[in-house]
Amino acid sequence: MTRTRRALLCAATLITATLQTTATAAAADTRPAAAVRGHGEHACTSTPQPLRGQARRVLETVRQAQRDLDLKSVEFKVTVDGKELITDALGESMTDVPAEPDMQFRAGSVGIAYMGTVLLQLVQEGRVGLDDKISRWLPDAPHADEITLRMLGSSTSGLHDYVTDPVFLAELEAHPFKQWTPEEVVGISASHPLWYRPGTNWSYSHANFQLLGAALEKITGTRLDRLLQERVMDPLGLRHTSNSFTPEIPDPVLHAFTSERGLYEESTFWNPSWTTAPGAVITMDVCDLARSAQAIGDGELLSRRSFKVQLDPGTVGLGTPTATCPADVCLHNTEAKHFGLGIIVSNSWVVQNPSFSGYAAIQAYLPQQKLAIAVSSTKNPGTPEERNTAETVAQRISTVLAPDNPLTD
Repeated sequence: MTRTRRALLCAATLITATLQTTATAAAADTRPAAAVRGHGEHACTSTPQPLRGQARRVLETVRQAQRDLDLKSVEFKVTVDGKELITDALGESMTDVPAEPDMQFRAGSVGIAYMGTVLLQLVQEGRVGLDDKISRWLPDAPHADEITLRMLGSSTSGLHDYVTDPVFLAELEAHPFKQWTPEEVVGISASHPLWYRPGTNWSYSHANFQLLGAALEKITGTRLDRLLQERVMDPLGLRHTSNSFTPEIPDPVLHAFTSERGLYEESTFWNPSWTTAPGAVITMDVCDLARSAQAIGDGELLSRRSFKVQLDPGTVGLGTPTATCPADVCLHNTEAKHFGLGIIVSNSWVVQNPSFSGYAAIQAYLPQQKLAIAVSSTKNPGTPEERNTAETVAQRISTVLAPDNPLTD
């Protein structure tokens, strides 16, 4: 197996590893829903020195983690009850270009949390039911008469994950700049039999969120990037978070590098179109990521009842290996560690942890302490490929600030 295949399989199973151990019209318009904005609108800058107390301990912890993991850069922000404890960036974006907190990076599955939030908003408004079959909006989707909106958002549809398909992996390795369509990637999933009858087990599949994005567009009649802007980014004040239908990243850019293909190379502008639904392929800075962690982790955009569903849409107790679904695919969801509706719950932390194409990030929130941790990291040649290094950094921060309930694998 090549390094690329190992790395991508690792990225595809970041969520499952956590559990195991404890649109055509849019493509023609490549402008983000929100206009490009200057960074003068909010200051995402390093906390002034000298630091004292917990802030100093966090900085020392991150510096040590950067050395231990041989990270090219680490951007991080920690807040308590929405108030900054520390914001900083270490290392370089590129040779002789220091990393800065306002540099933008790919945030991958954070967009999945936003799609889950919007779905629950629509349920609150009485426009849909979680258990509505997707055939109502996507009649040509695979198994549309069996799969519900809840199953897409909670990843219980039984659809194969195209990111584990050898043909897909080989094509992605050979052509990292290729523009993928939802039809292509969902078609790869549909070429495999279901792992199980929809709704009866749990397995992660990127195809669920490709279809969820398409369903949200059909339900609302609004393009997905605009829908997320109106219902999530604007209400939360995420002024430096946006979608792009191309590999473009707004300036200033945190550059990424990887050894996935066997040589250390820049991967900043590898095409992320395969990662999730068009319109939810987002970039952001670490200050927005920290705000996102707090808001999603507190259910700020949802009613109390809806947030309870987001934390557990019925996944707790699911995930059992069967004759047709191996143990490394159908993973057990426990009360302590499970997948919610577009989020991960891990020992009371509410998490999303994207990692692909040289980028790694995490947003993590502990409601009991109102503690938000946001980290983005990039790689040097010696950085471990098969792990989310941002998550490792966040775990170390959590042992400083929440020693009785740290973030774990």
